[in-house]
Amino acid sequence: MKAAQIQEAEGEFQLVELDKPKPKENEVLIKVEACGICHSDAFVKDGTFPGLEYPRVPGHEVIGTIEAVGDNVSSWSKNQRVGVGWHGGHCFECEPCRRGDFISCQNAKVSGISYDGGYAEYMCAPQEALVAVPDELSSVEAAPLLCAGITVYNALRNSGIKAGDTVAIQGIGGLGHLAIQYAHKMGMRTVALSTSDDKKELALKLGAHHFINAKKDNASDKLQELGGARLILGTAPSGKAMTSVIGGLGVDGELLMVGATPEAVEVSPMEMLMGRKSVAGWPSGTPTDSEDTLKFSALFDTKPMIEEYPLEKVKEAYNRMITNQSKFRVVLKP
Repeated sequence: MKAAQIQEAEGEFQLVELDKPKPKENEVLIKVEACGICHSDAFVKDGTFPGLEYPRVPGHEVIGTIEAVGDNVSSWSKNQRVGVGWHGGHCFECEPCRRGDFISCQNAKVSGISYDGGYAEYMCAPQEALVAVPDELSSVEAAPLLCAGITVYNALRNSGIKAGDTVAIQGIGGLGHLAIQYAHKMGMRTVALSTSDDKKELALKLGAHHFINAKKDNASDKLQELGGARLILGTAPSGKAMTSVIGGLGVDGELLMVGATPEAVEVSPMEMLMGRKSVAGWPSGTPTDSEDTLKFSALFDTKPMIEEYPLEKVKEAYNRMITNQSKFRVVLKP
């Protein structure tokens, strides 16, 4: 089979021929139909994920069909269309797993990091990592929803917001353009926060009721004019940008961070205390959370904006994503 492989940290993608893998007893073999390129794939490209072993094939937004099942697999069948997201398996034995908190597994696997992922024609995955895919979504449409989609959908639905609440989406990119759609379709008064008027028309088209240019105006003041936000979903990976909008939270408001960045977010304890405000983060979710994301997306016609590339153009595709030139998700089609 063909695969796009990274040989070493900070290496370039190499298009290689590998033996098609065989599934272990608790795994399935997937013929890949589509694989999204995610900013987190930089962990493999740059060698920054702890314990990463090379060579490695990245990819954790995978949709395909099962070609073979392991001896111990009984709940998944050949030719079934499935997905594999960031959460690539869990141990079932650690304390979080014993409590059913699989996303917090102390020995969790990550697709495309712990084992070879979807930048290939085939891959194997543990059965507990599999996601059932609804017929209403194409493989290309569904792939980015297994990371970008679930990240914002799961954060929103677990935040405690109620229909009619003011929800601000900070950043209109790969995560943000989906978050605007989800928030609108969940019944929220949706506010889009960006640093460019170029995205205003798109934000309103996606479902935003209000648009704030945080570069021209004080976003916190503008949010307060709307009564203060019950929730600000931080999707742009910038600690400085997230810090700048905390003042826009209303009473009991929360800044919920999903945009991964090592940059610090600064908060004033007095500001937090006086308004019972909070700052928190949310990880993506388990395969069943991914299924909920796909079902909601299919039901309410929520789809990512994507650019498609063949596997042979992986370098070009990755560069479009990593330099923020893509609108808004990039998908490989082996």
